[in-house]
Amino acid sequence: MKYPITVYGDPVLRKRAEKITPESEGLQEIIENMWETMYYADGVGLAAPQAGMSIRMFVIDASSGADDEPELKDFKKVFINPEIIELSGEEWIFNEGCLSLPEIREDVTRPDVVRIKYFDENFVEHNEVYKGFAGRVIQHEYDHLEGILFTDHLSALRKRLLKSKLNDIAHGKVQPHYKIKIPVK
Repeated sequence: MKYPITVYGDPVLRKRAEKITPESEGLQEIIENMWETMYYADGVGLAAPQAGMSIRMFVIDASSGADDEPELKDFKKVFINPEIIELSGEEWIFNEGCLSLPEIREDVTRPDVVRIKYFDENFVEHNEVYKGFAGRVIQHEYDHLEGILFTDHLSALRKRLLKSKLNDIAHGKVQPHYKIKIPVK
């Protein structure tokens, strides 16, 4: 089942998501639906709040970055209850987009390396380091669990310049190729 993507203006995108447990009802079905939703929307990552659920989980398929980073060839992971342990390395700029902010892309500066602790879909714990494209996507999706959008990393001037586009998104005046959930006013 494809979830509608929750877009800018919905309060769930600004809340800190809640931890989940192995006993959380329907977890495997939610994971499958998130994959289906992400692929349908042509995303490389999807956080649960973007699917309207305030739970600490995101999915990533960074294999599209394999041309530049061959080690990403089979990079497809579920991150449950993730916790960023450390951000390090040189900061670099990358043009980011977000399914919850259709039609907006901006240059965002983030550190190159992230150490993250998380559980996979079988609730096996991992403590791993990622860099490059995978590290970037992980930081972006993790921000969603903290109620942060990539536009929050922009300068005050860039935010002001995007205000009308953001208002259009919040009022459903965008038409991405995927289904969206317009915030209730």
